This record gives sequence, structure tokens and C-alpha cells, in this order.
Amino acid sequence: MNVLDLQIGEHAKVKKISASSDLKRRLISFGVIKGADLRLLATAPAKSTVEIEVGKMKIALRKEEAKKIEVEKV
Repeated sequence: MNVLDLQIGEHAKVKKISASSDLKRRLISFGVIKGADLRLLATAPAKSTVEIEVGKMKIALRKEEAKKIEVEKV
């Protein structure tokens, strides 16, 4: 399951990030690391972008980026 499979407001824990090294570094700098808790805040029309919250940080991601974050609901 990845971030796009969550419903708005659902919480999840990051299991794995399957991304290029550049994207992985960017996500890590925002606190998106294995074991981190996140929450889906919003999706744009046609789910082209999503907004997630990790800790107190809100992050907007493209659909292609969000698909690379494997999560597990908590």
C-alpha cells in the first residue's frame, strides 16, 4: 500500500521509500523516513498532487512521488 491508497485524514507509518537517490534525500530532509508517522491531508483533483503531514511539517507531493512511499495504516 502507498500514500495514494490512504483516505483523507488517515494515519500511516512509512515502511519503505522506493525512490531515486535525489527524491529519497529530499523526502528524508522533510522527515519522511522509515517508521515515521504521516497523515494524508488532501488530494488535488484527479489525485495529481497530495498533501501529507509528517510531524508538524506539511508536504505537497506529486502523484508519482507519493506512489513511491510504501505505508501501513495505524
